[in-house]
Amino acid sequence: MALKEELSETLDDEQKFIIYRHDEMFSESFPVFKEIRRMGKLCDVTLKVEDQTFSAHRIVLAATIPYFYAMFTNNMAESRIKEITMKEIEPTALESLINFAYSGQVRIDNQNVQSLMMGASFLQLLKVRKACAEFLISRFHPHNVLGIRHFADSMSCQHLIKAADKYIDQNFAKVSQSEEFLNLEFDELIELIKSDYLNVKSEEVVFEACMKWVKFSEAKRVELFPQVLAQVRLPLLSPQFLADRVAREDLIRSSHQCRDLLDEAKDFHLMPERRGLLQSFRTRHRGEFISGQIYAVGGLASNGESVSTVEIYDPITQKWRMGEQMSMMRSRVGVAVMDGKLYAFGGFNGSERLSTVEVYDPRENKWSQGSAMNCKRSAVGVAALNDCIYVCGGYDGVTSLNTVECYCPKTDVWKTVAPMMKYRSAGGVAALEKYVYALGGHDGLSIFDSVERYDPINDVWQKMKPMLNRRCRLGVAALNGKLYACGGYDGNSFLRSVEVYDPIKDSWSLVTSMNCKRSRVALAANMGKLWAIGGYDGETNLSTVEIYDPETDIWTFVPSMCAHSGGVGAGVIRNE
Repeated sequence: MALKEELSETLDDEQKFIIYRHDEMFSESFPVFKEIRRMGKLCDVTLKVEDQTFSAHRIVLAATIPYFYAMFTNNMAESRIKEITMKEIEPTALESLINFAYSGQVRIDNQNVQSLMMGASFLQLLKVRKACAEFLISRFHPHNVLGIRHFADSMSCQHLIKAADKYIDQNFAKVSQSEEFLNLEFDELIELIKSDYLNVKSEEVVFEACMKWVKFSEAKRVELFPQVLAQVRLPLLSPQFLADRVAREDLIRSSHQCRDLLDEAKDFHLMPERRGLLQSFRTRHRGEFISGQIYAVGGLASNGESVSTVEIYDPITQKWRMGEQMSMMRSRVGVAVMDGKLYAFGGFNGSERLSTVEVYDPRENKWSQGSAMNCKRSAVGVAALNDCIYVCGGYDGVTSLNTVECYCPKTDVWKTVAPMMKYRSAGGVAALEKYVYALGGHDGLSIFDSVERYDPINDVWQKMKPMLNRRCRLGVAALNGKLYACGGYDGNSFLRSVEVYDPIKDSWSLVTSMNCKRSRVALAANMGKLWAIGGYDGETNLSTVEIYDPETDIWTFVPSMCAHSGGVGAGVIRNE
């Protein structure tokens, strides 16, 4: 009996064959194709660009480059002729991309990236085009990003355009010092400075950049200046800067339109009761819609113990991740962000109140010890304004405090400033415009609805219109020129209500309540929204998080924290 028949008798129908795979066949074959091409063997097409020619195999080009697949398989004239003249691609780029077809790799450097990206776009090699875009993104610098942005626009590469726009917004102050900025066309300048996302310390940066642009070619640009100045948000400039710098500028004094814009800004400051009539994009603060990483710092574990844990929430990916933990356990900690660093002030470590300070630098992903406060403070309110961080009130283990300390990171110096009018523990503190506001809290006997604000220029606290509800352990944050107070405890109930203060109208009003009751809630402003993080509902420490959109007046849940159960401090570090 034949071997074939013997095997058939011993195997059922499903076992009559096997499939042999040689997984390395393709990776082993292409180097052979490359070697055959190097020897000039079996080549059946020549590509000519300018005065250079490149031999290749149609089947390899068609299999690896979409442009040639369409050319060689759709009965075009080029599918039959030996020599094909190529246009709209540089010889060096074509040579590199033909080599890529055989090897699967291509060198991208500063000298060839633009021609290579243009060639990849022409040949429809989208992955090479994307690799070129990523290379350019990795080379962004304040002195080249505008040129790269212009190139990306010419290539209609939205990925590169968006990345360049984000970098320009984040680094506008440095970008505006570049030669590329001075050489912008009028339309390009307007598109840049009208952005809500410019990351500038003050509108002074935008004003000075525009003045520099106009004066770089004053004879040609002076007639465009009123349109440029109209995009500068003059009402956001301080009265001192308006008087001492803007009003004395000859280009403004000599233009009726510019003087009108200056008068509008002056009216904004001189007649605050009319600000409601002056609302426009020029009174809208920049930067509030920029995305940042939200840090939940310290707080409580599920067993109620203080922790040193840090979690970080990325609103783009909508995921929490663990961060570098502090050196000490801290609940009821005060948190502020300044110059891209996060500061943790005081708190309670489970046995005593703290005066120590820790500083987190995201560039080094490391916490370091800062200069300690003069007083021990937990349940403390903290706010950053201009170049200083103000630490207000709190509890020292014996009594509620009304003292206020001011820290300057640049000089690493603490100083005591005017005390608050009230002794406030577990109050809310936030900076709005040029003031620091202190809201609610308690003195150990009474829970407050009172509000006061600090004027750092005159070193004085002023009584303001009280909130609609008494609140301690509340969350406070500033957003879109208004002050929000959410949750807390009124002495009888744990609250989910939220109210907003409009400094123009000097009035409080209720907005939609949160979905949960939240005492000891942390409130942070990010991307034009408010983020209410953790808290205590009267029964349970909360890990849940919800966000408020002032446009829709709706609260929505987002992913909960992973390692915290309420009582955190919160800060936002903007993405770079």
